[in-house]
Amino acid sequence: MNTNYYAVIMAGGIGSRFWPVSTSQFPKQFHDMLGTGQSLLQKTFNRLTQLVPPQNIRVLTNDRYLDLTLTQLPKIDASQVILEPAMRNTAPCILMAAMKIQKENPNALMLVAPSDHWIEDETAFQADVMQCFGRCEQNDHLLTLGIPPAFPNTGYGYIESAAEDIKGIKNVLQFREKPDYDTAKEFVAAGNFYWNAGIFIWSVTSITTAFETHEPVMHALFSEGKPVYNTSEEIEFVRNNYEKAENISIDYAIMEKANNVFVKEANFDWNDLGTWGALHDKLASHSSENATVRATLHAESAKGNMVYTAKEKLVVIDGLKDYIIVDKEGVLMIYPKSKEQDIKKLVADIRQQYGDQYL
Repeated sequence: MNTNYYAVIMAGGIGSRFWPVSTSQFPKQFHDMLGTGQSLLQKTFNRLTQLVPPQNIRVLTNDRYLDLTLTQLPKIDASQVILEPAMRNTAPCILMAAMKIQKENPNALMLVAPSDHWIEDETAFQADVMQCFGRCEQNDHLLTLGIPPAFPNTGYGYIESAAEDIKGIKNVLQFREKPDYDTAKEFVAAGNFYWNAGIFIWSVTSITTAFETHEPVMHALFSEGKPVYNTSEEIEFVRNNYEKAENISIDYAIMEKANNVFVKEANFDWNDLGTWGALHDKLASHSSENATVRATLHAESAKGNMVYTAKEKLVVIDGLKDYIIVDKEGVLMIYPKSKEQDIKKLVADIRQQYGDQYL
């Protein structure tokens, strides 16, 4: 296995749209959301160890999740967990991770992947990533994997690519925000648009140079830490300086500005598991269109429901259609799937009325 290959797993989010299972103390990436026996983080880590030496995998997460991360990933140690003392979106933590890796290995190639995505065909995923590693080893490219859109989804950002294709890799023309339905239909019909999965591959040299060009203030801030990265003094530097970084995503900071951005069409199936509805779509049976995690379901005149129980349990429903039903210690939620995007607001309302005891 190539020792120049590194991976950074983004595992700092709260996943509030998966409440009441996902909470600020125990977010969705640490849960076994599909009932497979492994958490989403564990699935992601194990997938990446087929490409990257385990000692070269880094996990970006919040301070409060260090113990959870080390418990779930016994093959890594604390030095491989990069802790964010404050929420600053994806650009600052990716830059800091890149600088830490670059200090350790200036020839490193770096994959960045979310911790909570579901990829079924891991062999195809590995082949795509290896092709991208090879391209970035030879060229100053910032590469992203684009998912061919299966339908006009309005919940994803899109990547518009050029028509020319060099062994499956195309220039990116622009990143497009989450569209309305009619625009999404136009994107799908055009044939040169991809869902933005937030999976990136580049050399540490290419990405740090891109930050120096397009985000010079942020680059200068984190460059001050170079003497202490990967030492015991790093913690103090991060604690004193991380909050000074701009709160901005890698897409806005770099990918929408740089002129060396390319997209590789993904050959693997993909689900971002961002909502209960996405989980339902992944698990739903063809007959009843009901989906379950751990529950034994007895359903009458019920269709299109997502049923999740924390433990194995018989669940009886009658007459429900397109509902999210979640049974967790202390909370039972029965909520329309059509309103799943409102769960973030629901969490805020719960906090205001009941405090943090259910969050």
